[in-house]
Amino acid sequence: MLATLDWIIIILFTTLILGVGISYTNSAGKSLTDYFLGGRKLPWYIAGVSMVATTFAADTPLAVTELVAKNGISGNWLWWNMLAGGLLTTFFFAHLWRRANILTEAEFIELRYSGFPAAFLRGFRAIYLGLIMNALVIGWVNLALMSLLEGFFAIPANETIYYCAGAMSIVAVYASLSGLKGVAITDAIQFTIAMFGCIVLAYFVVSSPEIGGLSELVNKTPDWSRSFFPSIGGVSEAGEVLAIGTGTFLAFAGFSWWSSWYPGAEPGGGGYIAQRMMSAKTEKDAVYATLFFQVAHYCIRPWPWIIVALCAMVIYPNLEDPKLGFVYAMRDYLPAGFKGLLLVAFFGAYMSTISTQLNWGSSYLVNDFYKRFLSKSNENESDKKYVIVGRVCTFILMLFGLFATTKMDSISAVWQFILECSAGLGLVLILRWYWWRINAWSEISATIGAFAVYGICKFLGFYVPYFKDIMVFPNTFFIVIFVTTLIWLVVTYLTQPTEHNHLQAFYERIKPQGNWHPQAQISNTKPNNEQLFYALICWLLAIVLVYSMLFIIGYILFANWQSVMYCGIAILIASIGLRVYLPKSGIV
Repeated sequence: MLATLDWIIIILFTTLILGVGISYTNSAGKSLTDYFLGGRKLPWYIAGVSMVATTFAADTPLAVTELVAKNGISGNWLWWNMLAGGLLTTFFFAHLWRRANILTEAEFIELRYSGFPAAFLRGFRAIYLGLIMNALVIGWVNLALMSLLEGFFAIPANETIYYCAGAMSIVAVYASLSGLKGVAITDAIQFTIAMFGCIVLAYFVVSSPEIGGLSELVNKTPDWSRSFFPSIGGVSEAGEVLAIGTGTFLAFAGFSWWSSWYPGAEPGGGGYIAQRMMSAKTEKDAVYATLFFQVAHYCIRPWPWIIVALCAMVIYPNLEDPKLGFVYAMRDYLPAGFKGLLLVAFFGAYMSTISTQLNWGSSYLVNDFYKRFLSKSNENESDKKYVIVGRVCTFILMLFGLFATTKMDSISAVWQFILECSAGLGLVLILRWYWWRINAWSEISATIGAFAVYGICKFLGFYVPYFKDIMVFPNTFFIVIFVTTLIWLVVTYLTQPTEHNHLQAFYERIKPQGNWHPQAQISNTKPNNEQLFYALICWLLAIVLVYSMLFIIGYILFANWQSVMYCGIAILIASIGLRVYLPKSGIV
């Protein structure tokens, strides 16, 4: 299966990654800030590439291949719709996360709220996000790697978990040694190799006798498979352009990007995205890093995968599991050396995601649970001790992730569960930066309320015949959003606001815009909401810019020159608009 040259490439890559991890051991061990935020010294391009690399796991090319096989290029709108939420983070939250000068997103809770509810929420989110949700993410990433091992090496399915455990052990070693800076540097290396490998694969498959070039690919694939846009109001079936019912379209395009908490796409920023923003050298670096992430994530990464997926439709037309078309293309069309390179690319994508999840998750467990609630003498304990605890937590998370992997059999089921059980929480995560009246009970009730309403909907759908056809997606999604929003609004007005002095300190530290009039009067300042208006314009222009960049690459590949011209004009107008209005927004 693999030639000697392939094994040499794999061994050299593993050695390189471990070497980078070891080289940052001393600098990472100086303090918690060095270990979990790279000393807040990451330039925008390293922080941005690290974000992209983290969201490029072993599952992403396989998922795109499956989407294209079922509904063509238009199937990618199931994740392309999240762009608006990502750019919202870029223009409204990136600079605020960096300005907060905190270690984790969970620490923000006690910066923003006060008293017992804030302490409870911080500890809860440390365990809920850092351990439980983290284990679910690690589990689905492991499942994708196991599919790769099974399809490429013909390893029996019940044995792939052991290979996965070995790969995770390597990642845990270098992630525990190097801290975030080492993770970010290895992310840059892994992403470069991964993208180069995917482009190489696309070249070899398109150039194969079965395809015969891009022009022949156009002739050999049905028109519906090359449509960039879904059909709104139809019923989605495999073998046609993605047909999205009106309700489903509204759920994805109108609600999911701002209403649901989802790893890597949290409304208002959060998780490892917030970690990268907080690790940037300056607020400006945080904004540019996040903007670069959106461009690379939506415009640069997908097209090699899409091209391979279209080729796989022609070469392997009757696959029972269509996502394996990408794996079989690697196996059948890459020559010696390049085969090892692309395996390295996949392992690199896997390792960059897992290393981030381990480092980010341990930051919650150490800073927001152990240090906050279990350490008896915070003042007397050195940061070096907490770094040691963080390294131990890295391996604990690895074990939890492996356990979660053994209990999972569907990646898409986990995706939908997370999306629905957090519906309605997103608006609180956004408004807590812009409305002084939001308090800890708002966030607690939104978190618990979403879970409760989701559970009730599922119970009714399973056990009450009348609701069987009603309690299905997207109906359940809208119900959870509406009821959860109602719950947290009622709770907000029935409970006391955050303690006055605490809010005042937050306002003077963060200098937020929006509705902070009571705090602004005391400080004799005024939130500059005109800048908020310009940020809104920049957000809309950036949406046009990034989508136009996404489509222009596809139109160039398929030689649709009229559409290339239209996209080029849109890119030019949006770029000029951003150049004019971005300085007025006050975020850079």
